[in-house]
Amino acid sequence: MLDVVSMLPWWAGIALAIVSYMFLHRLSSPVPVTPTQVTQVGDLIVRSLTATMASIGQYLIPLICLAGAGVSFWKRRQRTTLVADVAQAKSADALDGMTWREFEMLVGEAFRLQGYTVAETGGAGPDGGVDLTLTRGTEKFFVQCKQWKAYKVGVDVVRELHGVMAARGATGGYIVTSGRFTADAQAFVEGLNVKLIDGPRLFGLIKQARQSLSAGTTRASHVVPVSAAAVAPVCPVCSSAMVKRVAKKGANSGSQFWGCSTYPGCRGTRPV
Repeated sequence: MLDVVSMLPWWAGIALAIVSYMFLHRLSSPVPVTPTQVTQVGDLIVRSLTATMASIGQYLIPLICLAGAGVSFWKRRQRTTLVADVAQAKSADALDGMTWREFEMLVGEAFRLQGYTVAETGGAGPDGGVDLTLTRGTEKFFVQCKQWKAYKVGVDVVRELHGVMAARGATGGYIVTSGRFTADAQAFVEGLNVKLIDGPRLFGLIKQARQSLSAGTTRASHVVPVSAAAVAPVCPVCSSAMVKRVAKKGANSGSQFWGCSTYPGCRGTRPV
């Protein structure tokens, strides 16, 4: 129960504590019943047991709800701190020093900043490794988080997520890693509603959302959704995320083009 409450907003945990106390407090003081028939003895026993359990639960359950609200509040502060630290960093290397749990919390907060409702599932059990479930309106999306620094995320991970999406009727899915994706994985998602978000792209999304919030443009119409931002192509040279740039000189001066986010380290380009 503590785990369930901690997944809710902290204020919801406090509200549950108040409601549960009021409800159980009433049950703990039932109207006395004097049995006049044998059949009423069983009813008296049930009421007595209910009153006894309610008298204990009226303190125990609200205490658990308050503890869950405290955990929820602490997690919220931790997520906010993670986003602030990454947004202030100079490069996506800030993602490499995180634990897998911190990375998952950061990804969840990044999607929250994009207007999604996020439920953390932990990636355990027969769910195909889904770590986060996103909802926005009637749409549902699945997210896998891969805090892999040593090697690239391969096509098997993409196939697994796509299979879970089809089986459970998800609108789309995201695979987020602090590293890179193999060429096979990138080719597999062509034409599918599965978006691959590598470290540099995640770093850019967090900085963009954080800057929008700092500027006071928190309305959904002013925040670029992940589904739109994630369609930016990958660099044909190094497979990093690409960003729109404007040519400053030459025959195409003033025209937009996709440029590698790691420029000047990589000079890969694509036409818009």
